Amino acid sequence: MKKYIITLSAVSAISTSLFAGGDVAVIVPVVEEPIVVDNSSFYVGLALSAISSRDAAVSMDIFNAKYGQDRLGNIMFQAGYNFNEYVAVEGRYTTTLSDEDLVEMSGWSLFVKPQYPVTEDFNIYALFGFGGVTLDPVSNSGVDVDDTSFQWGLGVSYDITESIAVFADYTNLANDMDGYYYTSPDMTQVDVDAFNLGLTYTF
Repeated sequence: MKKYIITLSAVSAISTSLFAGGDVAVIVPVVEEPIVVDNSSFYVGLALSAISSRDAAVSMDIFNAKYGQDRLGNIMFQAGYNFNEYVAVEGRYTTTLSDEDLVEMSGWSLFVKPQYPVTEDFNIYALFGFGGVTLDPVSNSGVDVDDTSFQWGLGVSYDITESIAVFADYTNLANDMDGYYYTSPDMTQVDVDAFNLGLTYTF
């Protein structure tokens, strides 16, 4: 009973103080809004590509007229969109620059690009997607290829500034892709790889 009386008295005293104009501190909770960081961005890029094209059936380098090498000098254009710092989508187009090859090459690719920021400036990434490769014979020689297939790649990038980054990657553009020798009706299998070194600009 005493507890009840004391408690009732305390409540009565507080009420009296409020109605009498007593100074009572009112605590108002402050709710902070969460900070949302938008890491989405659009980017474009340009790279030099060394394209390795081989006859997979006999493991023979057949596509270069100079010293029997299989490298094609290409230029690669890219455009992509970062949804966040971990996932992007990217499109690429490559075409031949060199005029000393038995074959002219062009290709396109559409990739999903998982990526991981190892440090604030250094990133690693993978490429998984689908694309097409065209190898056109020059001077009535070489291999004729025009096909599509699964493509993949691995790469690294380094941010020079907030907008400009340098990147290097490897992409497998074709594996056992169907092709035909220009002077023969026999079908062959063709492997195509690319080694790219370039720059990207992020808007």
